[in-house]
Amino acid sequence: PEVINGRTHQATVVDLSPWVEYEFRVVASNSVGIGEPSRPSALLKTKAAVPVVAPTNISGGGGSRSELVITWEPVSEELQNGEGFGYVVMFRPLGSTTWTKAVVASVESSKYVYRNESITPLSPFEVKVGVYNNEGEGTLSSVSIIYSGEDEPQMAPAGASALSVSATAVEVSWLPIPWNRHTGRVLGYEVRGW
Repeated sequence: PEVINGRTHQATVVDLSPWVEYEFRVVASNSVGIGEPSRPSALLKTKAAVPVVAPTNISGGGGSRSELVITWEPVSEELQNGEGFGYVVMFRPLGSTTWTKAVVASVESSKYVYRNESITPLSPFEVKVGVYNNEGEGTLSSVSIIYSGEDEPQMAPAGASALSVSATAVEVSWLPIPWNRHTGRVLGYEVRGW
């Protein structure tokens, strides 16, 4: 810290974090050296301020059909800058000009799920997540692209055939289902026999 003139008996401490409790000590010094520190002052909390740190790791996706799942890493308590802390989630379909805004009032929240039957599967959305407290709205994250949930496959595999390879084994083959932008990727198949 800055050394203060010996005839001065007060100082202004700057660059502290908002809404944080601090205690202070004073140390006297001269040409010989530094003395013992004073007893700590009483705890003093700085005033609240609008939060300035946006959530990080904005991602999401997955979920069910007609859902947009948005996740983020929560902002730590020392960066919330005051009471009434929460998150502002903004999203819009890619290419749209109108943002939809939702408020998540829980400090511990790290996820928001938007459900709407008009959302088509695997639709790209622009998403940003911001913060607020009782002092006002703070910073928004940069825009991330997140896709809405997939739908189940709408067609059965074609060309199923079976070939006996031994007394206890049959090899089954089929044509793969093509990738469909509206239903998503096929993660696996189930083979049933009777």
